[in-house]
Amino acid sequence: MTTHTTGNRDEWRAARRELLDAEKEHTRRGDDLARQRQELPWVRIDKEYTFDTEDGKASLRDLFRGRSQLIVHHFMWPGETEGCPSCSSVADGYDGFRVHLEHHDVSLTAVSRGPLDALLAYRRRMGWTFPWASSLGSDFNFDFDVSFTEAGMAAGAEYNFRPVDVDVSTLPEGGKGTEPLQGAESPGISTFVLDGGAVFHTYSAYARGTDGLWGMYQWLDRAPLGRNEDGTQWFKRHDEYEG
Repeated sequence: MTTHTTGNRDEWRAARRELLDAEKEHTRRGDDLARQRQELPWVRIDKEYTFDTEDGKASLRDLFRGRSQLIVHHFMWPGETEGCPSCSSVADGYDGFRVHLEHHDVSLTAVSRGPLDALLAYRRRMGWTFPWASSLGSDFNFDFDVSFTEAGMAAGAEYNFRPVDVDVSTLPEGGKGTEPLQGAESPGISTFVLDGGAVFHTYSAYARGTDGLWGMYQWLDRAPLGRNEDGTQWFKRHDEYEG
């Protein structure tokens, strides 16, 4: 026997109408937040970044691929041959809606601090086709606060617009290392616009600020048991499930 609250159709309808009011307010608030994102001041990017892509060396401007807007998914690459499972589950939806973005003057690309050959091999394995660029050898990940060095952390490196919370004395080189920390990557998105021949940074979001882009969870939030999580990571890369 269920332990969940039950009722008749009229009781359900009354409760659903009350929830609808809250959902509409949530939607209106979301519309207002979208406007606020668009009103943020733009920051001109004069620094040159070089990426490795399947079409060769590319600049940040090249990643726009002829469009005026660019969305970058900071795709975590924690190892040698596989991308982060969380980032992978987010990326599973990209090829479905990317065509619509591209026909609305927006390019979408993933960027990771991993060797291009490894990124493309993993993309083939996952059956994806979206553009993926390697930022290995550039400052891009560090400048946009998704990769870190010990020295950077000691100097107050930020993630999600707050200093990274770490006791640098516990790090291998006591906060003095200048090489990228293995596994010290975090997820996020950054957006850019090309205007008047210049590239501007317009927006970045990190951690749960990207939650709304995770298609799987948007569906689960409407399922009877919701996300139904117990603190452990239940999901896998899509080719790792059995059955």
